[in-house]
Formats: sequence, C-alpha cells, structure tokens
Amino acid sequence: MVVAEVLAGISLVKASVEFIKSNIDTAKDIGEIAGAVDDLFRGQDEVEKKRSKKAGLGVGDQLGIKHVAQEVIDARLAQEAMQEMRNMIDMRFGPGTWQTILDERQKRIREEKERIAALKKEEQLKRQETMEAIKVALTIAAAVATGVALIVLMAIYA
Repeated sequence: MVVAEVLAGISLVKASVEFIKSNIDTAKDIGEIAGAVDDLFRGQDEVEKKRSKKAGLGVGDQLGIKHVAQEVIDARLAQEAMQEMRNMIDMRFGPGTWQTILDERQKRIREEKERIAALKKEEQLKRQETMEAIKVALTIAAAVATGVALIVLMAIYA
C-alpha cells in the first residue's frame, strides 16, 4: 500500500521533470511551467510523507531492506530531480529564480498555517462564548426557578 503511494509520489516527480524539460526552452515566463513545478513539489512532499509515515506496515516491512532501499532511492531521486530543475530554471529565467520560488512557496505555506491557526482560535473563542452564554442562561434559569419555587412555597404556606 505505502510503496504504491511512494511510487505515485516519485511518478509525479518524474512526470513533472519531463514536462519541464520539454517546455523550458519555449516557456516565455515561469507561469507556463508553474503547474509542473507545483506537481514537482507535491511529488517530493508525497515521497517524504510516505517515507516518514509507517502506518499500515508491519515491523518486518518497515525494517526490510527492500522497503528501506526503495525509500532511500526514491528520496534521492526526488532530490536529484529538484536539483536538476533548480539548475534548469535558474539557467532559463536567471540566477535566483528557483530560490525565489522556494521562498514564495514557504511564505505561502506559512501564511496558510497561520490562517488555519487563526480559524481554529476563532472557533475556540466562539465555543467559549457559547459555553459562557449557556452558563449564564442556566444560572438565570436556576435563579428564576428558585424564585418561582420560593413564591409558590410562600403562597402555599402563607
């Protein structure tokens, strides 16, 4: 199962590399190959995630030489592909283009994590406000019930 997922990651890396190689010379700007660059990153991320994710594998599979070798080789192939793309993109669009892409990607990842954290915080605040409102409503209901009970008791014993 996991080996197939890793293969999907490395296949995405390879397909992206082939697309970029075949289109880099005719691309007028980085936007024309941006989808393939994005797939390249996604493929590398899949390889790394699957490499670190051991769920569903027995200890024998995790430690078996075949599985370990496949993980290491796929990770190295992905790294080689990334380095090759770095060189090709920097040569085609100027030095530092690849680093600019990496920096922008990291910035967007960080912003997305911050956005998600802010949403979670907002949800937590809403839950707390709801709980406070429920507590206040229950306190008021208890006070009203106590008041009604006292009035009824006073009416009965008066």
